[in-house]
Amino acid sequence: MSERVKANKKSPAPVTAAKADAALPTLGPVEMLRWAWTQLTSMRTALFLLLLLAVAAVPGSLFPQRPANPSIVTQYIQDNPDYGKLLDTLQLYDVYSSAWFSAIYILLFISLIGCVVPRAIAHYKAMRSHPPRTPKRLSRLPEYGTLVIPADAGLPASDAIRSAAGVLKKRGYRVEVRDDDGARPSLGAERGFAKEVGNLVFHTSLIGVLVSVAVGGLFGYSGQRILVEGDTFVNTLVGYDQFTPGTNFQSSQLQPYSIQLDKFAVTFDRESKGKVGQPIDFTANVTTKETPDAPARQEVLKVNDPVTLGGTSIYLTGNGYAPVVTIRDGAGNVAMQGPVVAKLQGENYYSSVVIKVPDAKPEQLGFAGFFLPTAFITEKGVSFSGDPDLFNPQLTLNSYFGDLGLDNGAPQNVFELDVKDLTPLNARNLAAGGITLAPGTSFTLPDGKGTISFDGVKRYVGVDIHHNPGQLYALIFALLAVAGLIVSLYINRRRVWIRTGTHDDGRTMVEYGLLARGEDHRLAAEAATIRKLLANEWQLPAEPADESAPTQQTPSRQDHNGAESVSIPAGPAGPTKDQ
Repeated sequence: MSERVKANKKSPAPVTAAKADAALPTLGPVEMLRWAWTQLTSMRTALFLLLLLAVAAVPGSLFPQRPANPSIVTQYIQDNPDYGKLLDTLQLYDVYSSAWFSAIYILLFISLIGCVVPRAIAHYKAMRSHPPRTPKRLSRLPEYGTLVIPADAGLPASDAIRSAAGVLKKRGYRVEVRDDDGARPSLGAERGFAKEVGNLVFHTSLIGVLVSVAVGGLFGYSGQRILVEGDTFVNTLVGYDQFTPGTNFQSSQLQPYSIQLDKFAVTFDRESKGKVGQPIDFTANVTTKETPDAPARQEVLKVNDPVTLGGTSIYLTGNGYAPVVTIRDGAGNVAMQGPVVAKLQGENYYSSVVIKVPDAKPEQLGFAGFFLPTAFITEKGVSFSGDPDLFNPQLTLNSYFGDLGLDNGAPQNVFELDVKDLTPLNARNLAAGGITLAPGTSFTLPDGKGTISFDGVKRYVGVDIHHNPGQLYALIFALLAVAGLIVSLYINRRRVWIRTGTHDDGRTMVEYGLLARGEDHRLAAEAATIRKLLANEWQLPAEPADESAPTQQTPSRQDHNGAESVSIPAGPAGPTKDQ
């Protein structure tokens, strides 16, 4: 066995001993914070947090959310007593305002800032720095080529390098000429800084989107309101049917504008086969005021065409019929009068109706039934709606009396009537029968409980009101992010070097090389373009024949463009400093 092999076999022992004796430095609080900051601001961590944020948002679509509908969350907990409260403890009904979702959001925000700021500083320094020095052997670059300028052209090496610099500048390169008064002048050129700019714009825009979404969640609000023809909505808290405030919402943010529904019209299809009765257009004529003292304006509210007032957008989201009724109690007094919103339940605007009359004396009254815009009755006596338009309106109700449960302060759904504690007065299975009313008719309740009359029909609309101060900025930053991403994907960072020299026979020898920062499938095409531009500049053939005989000391080789490489003599000046 040779001495070298024996030495290699003995070498691990000293290395192992050295490792055992090595003392690792201890990390103090400052070092630990520096290490944690480095880990947090890495691009890998930012991507992981972005993925984690998307995963954390999934429970928001799996479980009902309290800001959207608190009553549904309460019912969900009651229906699932075994794990419903546990989910509430984990804040799965308030995902987007939960502590863990906010922590991921804030960490992602900090991580992106920590990534972008150092990269922006480094890129700024790179843009102000000089192009890299000219390599000693350009032939080792991925794209390499040579050109030969005849001696009778009278173009020395210094003039050739300056004209090459002009060509590259016109093509958008940042150029620096080196040793233009020497025997072997060269230049370095660089372009594609917009690639990193686009990358920085993309990541900065992501930060802008996060900030805009946060601003919208903190200071925005949304609400819903049902407006019957003739009703007016004033933008105050008591004016909403349902209101969802942002985390830092203040009632002073509400600008007291008003909107009145003057008329609502629906156009139904009467011509298409198989689609007769389908709604094809919804138009709400409204009167708006920016402030109580502002002049009234007539505007049109349509689907996907909101009205903007006081920094909020008002969207048309629903519609239906509201039968107008008058109910008198047993003493003959008007206990309730006005339109009642009918909730859509089926085709052709088949709608359910619930009427609660807590002011009736001596007993509170309740009604539940349905409204048919165009009533038809089958052979079995079942009523249904045959058309969505008001050709034969009919109101069919059951009546009840007793305690409606409204006096104890417990919230109730206005579209549902709990009859378990009520006594029925009218129903199809009772001797008194049900209540069937046409417009302009009335019905006397049994046992002197009062009367109900069907006075007419109005239409109603449901509107969604949204105020999001960060919405416009989120859109702007999102568009900037897309633009930055496109720029970073389609622009390549490239470097070009050109060196010239004068041969002993008077010819000017030119060699060039290209290098891409990263993967660039179009680098060969760029090299061919630069070759063509230089050839046009010096009035050379695009694909010149072999004009340079290889010297005895320099073997011949073929460049990437099919031309034979040349040897550029060093000349009396010797090697330049950029070699």
